[in-house]
This record gives sequence, structure tokens and C-alpha cells, in this order.
Amino acid sequence: MCGIVGYIGKRQAAPLLIQGLSKLEYRGYDSAGVSIANNDKLVIEKAVGRLSNLEAKLNENPVEGHVGIGHTRWATHGAPSDVNSHPHYNKDMTISVVHNGIIENYLHLKEWLTTLGYTFRTATDTEVVPHLVDYFYKGDLVEAVMKALDKIEGSYALGILCSHEPDKIVAVRKNCPLIVGLGKEENFIASDIPAILSETRDIYLLNDDEIVVLTKDKVDIMTREGLPIQKEVYHVTWDAAAAEKGGYEHFMIKEIHEQPKAIKDTMTSRIMPDSDEIKLDDIKLTAEDLKNIDKIFIVACGTAYHAGMVGKYVIEKLARIPVEIDIASEFRYRDPIINERTLMIVISQSGETADTLAALRDAKKQGARVIAITNVVGSSVAREADDLLYTWAGPEIAVASTKAYTTQLVALYIIGLYLAKLNGRLSVEEYREIRDEMLLLPEKLEKLLEQKEELQRFASNNHMHRDMFYLGRGLDNAVALEGALKLKEISYIHAEAYAAGELKHGPIALIDKGIPVIALATQEDLFDKTLSNIQEVVARGAKVFAVAFEGHEDIKKTADQVVFIPKTMPLLAPILSVVPLQLLSYYAAVERGCDVDKPRNLAKSVTVE
Repeated sequence: MCGIVGYIGKRQAAPLLIQGLSKLEYRGYDSAGVSIANNDKLVIEKAVGRLSNLEAKLNENPVEGHVGIGHTRWATHGAPSDVNSHPHYNKDMTISVVHNGIIENYLHLKEWLTTLGYTFRTATDTEVVPHLVDYFYKGDLVEAVMKALDKIEGSYALGILCSHEPDKIVAVRKNCPLIVGLGKEENFIASDIPAILSETRDIYLLNDDEIVVLTKDKVDIMTREGLPIQKEVYHVTWDAAAAEKGGYEHFMIKEIHEQPKAIKDTMTSRIMPDSDEIKLDDIKLTAEDLKNIDKIFIVACGTAYHAGMVGKYVIEKLARIPVEIDIASEFRYRDPIINERTLMIVISQSGETADTLAALRDAKKQGARVIAITNVVGSSVAREADDLLYTWAGPEIAVASTKAYTTQLVALYIIGLYLAKLNGRLSVEEYREIRDEMLLLPEKLEKLLEQKEELQRFASNNHMHRDMFYLGRGLDNAVALEGALKLKEISYIHAEAYAAGELKHGPIALIDKGIPVIALATQEDLFDKTLSNIQEVVARGAKVFAVAFEGHEDIKKTADQVVFIPKTMPLLAPILSVVPLQLLSYYAAVERGCDVDKPRNLAKSVTVE
């Protein structure tokens, strides 16, 4: 959500800021702006809409300067507009600020600053920050920022420039991601690695309440009280090309095709064909520890929540431990029963999801042990959890998650197997059977991706519908929910998923002639019941697209169109069955002319509540 880039060095700042912001477009935004130190003044340019609008302004009126901050905004306070765009500034434009997050007490601060003679141009919460820094500024920008932070409540990543001290950028983070990129006679700030990866691979991962002062020759990191902090350099090992389209029309279709490799990478070194050991270097949970656990919570948002629904089924089936699955944004407010006998598994692609982080912190305060599943090394979730399992999906740029979801599933299967082995609920023979099938999934997924023409045909014939319905039982129901979410996210078609057995309890009233229904039928023990539900909607005129295992030819007699997925254990079916639903959503969005990678109103990383 929102994007920050900052540069200080010998090169012209404007092109580097635009380049960096373009790498953050996937995060979602509705306007963009830059502030560049030019001699003894700050030059600020903003534009509502796509980044290309800002780039056109800068091409028309070039701004020279070697120090600058830039921002892509996703509106929270105040409608998208030029004036509400970042950077924001003080009255005489000597201080400018870019901000991700929310200043929770901005109304109180705004009222107080107004009594002191400050005037506000925007409807944003961010504008209080440059005025606060201005109020405290007495010739030392760092000191003024420290005093301003004492007044601010909320979440923030801030980049701050001052025309009186044009040789530095001051930045700070609290509950919002921010990194520092290290170069030769130049340095950077950014809200995510892809923004600066073409310029440097050496970065500092900032923690909450750390202040950083960048000049072209050095980077100083300190506490809110000004005490120096020594930090290790993190070297990014993945290639910048991983964050490029690589010949594909959209990031989403590229990332769908990257799933076989992502799944294989997530399994590599954890489960191996010639070993009965599960190696989880960053999970230290022992058999003795597990004896003292009587309940597991899985907490996540959006797509990660749908992965958690599969995880609940898998862990309960394999390890026989009670599992509750919760939406993170609701979890804290229902006063859940948590204690030292609770194990929490949090799932977050970015590792910065605000509601998931808040649930993690609340659980730890109450004595729970926390395992984190995340894709981002050094993220807040990764640092704050007791145990950690990375999903090696590589950078996921499209807002709609695909490979992050399937690697989260793999991580949950691995954890389920690990817990079941720890408490003795899984025999060696049972473990080997599941392990061997999991190791075959990348190859089977490659085969499944070859059927994309079938999905294109269904999308071409049905993309004009306003509504679609998804049905499934057991694990198929969890996958149906994810499929419906994908369709809503990128094609803007209204989609609902239902447990197929619930049809007669209300939803069947919505089935009308010609309405598309996507039915999943991969659970062998529920196949006949699901087939019966499919027949019920067909009898009411629905057009059915079905997903089933190879060999279930009978389903062709009922469904209008079928994609057969390679045979595997029903327990593992979600990793395969979700892929046709991802492709269906993608092709429907393309047919409708939607902005597939950057759907309206959505952000990749939701760092505010």
C-alpha cells in the first residue's frame, strides 16, 4: 500500500525516483509525486492518476537536483487529487514529507497546529507531519523529527527533506516497511526491495522506531532517543529480472507459470526424497513443546486466510490437534482465549500486513508461541515470530496473489507433516506416501498449465456475465473461496463461493438460466455428493465448468466443460485445483479489458487497518 523511494548521491534524482516508483506500481496507487532539493529550495511535482502523468510533467518541466523523495499514494484520507498527493510540505516549502501508513491522532494535531497559525491545504492525515517538523525545527532536522515523532500516534514510514539541510534525507519507520539501499557515493530509501534492486543489492532492513539519516557518503541509524545502532547488511540474492515481466503480457500470468518452480523451491531442503527427516531450520518447536500445546490458531487476511482454511483441514487431519482459523482483522476484537498453551500460525505474503502483525503481537503478549509463514526475508512478521518458515516464491508483483498462495499451501502441508511426526500421529509409511506425492506436484502442475486453452475458451464465452458462483465440498470449498476472490479482484465480476451442501439452504435461489457455476470435485469421498449438487444447478439452467481428477469421465455427462487435473492424493488437491481458477480469472479479466496487475482500489501490501 503506497510506495516510497528516496535518493541522495551524485546522479540526477528525478529519473531514479520515477524508475523506483515504477517498480512499486504493483502495490496499488492513485496518484504520485516527487520532491527534489534544487539549490536552496524544494521543487515539488504531483499528479493524480498513473505514474506516467507525473513523468510527463517532469519531462515537460525537468527538475535538476541530486537529492529527492518520491511517493505513489493509495488514498485513505482525502480523495485522489493533485493536492492530496504526496509529498506534503510546510507553508514556505522548506520541509517536505512522504508517508505510508496512518496518523491516528492527526485531527487533534491539526486543531492544535491551527491554533498556532498553521493552515492546511489538504484533507490528508499526512500534512500534519511537515507542519509538526516545521514547528520544532531550530536548525537541526533530526532533532525536529525526533520531537515530532513524540507527538505522532499511528503507523508510518516517513521520508523527510529540508531545503536548509539539502545534504541529507531523514527517514523513520513504525509498523510500515522501509529499507535503506547502500551504494557507492549514493544511498536510497524504499518501501520495498524491487524499487532499488537495479541500483544496489546491499540493504539495511529497518526495525520499528529506528531513525536513519542518509547522506551521499554514509548512513547513520539511531534509536528514537538518538543512540547509534549497528546493523548488518542484507545482500539480496534474487535477480532483478524476477521482478520483470520476462516476455509475458502481465505479471499475473508470469507468476502463475512460475508456480512449479516456486513450489519446488519451497519444498527443497525441507522435505527430501531420500530422507524421512523434515528440516525446518527456523522452527525450533520440539515434541516436548508440542505436548504443552492444546490449540492452534491460524490467522491471516484475504488469500492467505484461504490458505489457512486448507491448513486447518491438513493439520487437524494429520496431527489431530484442534485448529481455529481466523480473519486477522476480526481476531483481536472477539477476545479469543489465548494462553501459553496456544500455538499461533500467522500467514502474510509481505510480512507487513497490519492486522496480522497486530494479532501476532497480541498473542505473544498473552503467552502464545507464534510460527510465521511469509515470503519476505526480514519483514516484520519474520522478525517478531518465535518460529519462521519462508515461502520461496520470489517477488510477486501482481496485486492478485497466485504463487504466494500455492507456496503458502506447501508451507502449511510441511508444518502439518512436521507436527504429526512430532506427536507420533503419522507413521513413517504414511509420511513417505504424502512426501513422495508432494515432490511430484511441480511436474504435475507443469502438465496442468498446458490446458490453458480450455480456460481461455470458457472465459471468452462467459466474461460478460455479472455474476458467477463457485461450489465445492471439504477442501474444494476452501479452494472455491479463493477462486471467487481472484475473479472479483481482477475482473470485477461479482462472484460467490458456497459449500455445495449449503445450496438448498438459500443460495440455489440465485441460480438462473445461463448463469456460470464453477464446480470443484476433487475430493474422492465426496465426489458423488458434489456431482449431485452439480446436477441440481444444471436442472435450473446453470452452465457448469467443472474441475476434477483425470479418470472421472462421468462428470462430462453433467458439466458443460471440464478441466481434468493430474491425479494426486485428495489431501493435496488444492495445490493443483486452484490453478485453473487462477487462469480463469486472468483470462476473464483480459477479455473484459481490465488492468490485470493493478486492479482498482486494491493494494498489494495492506499496511493499515
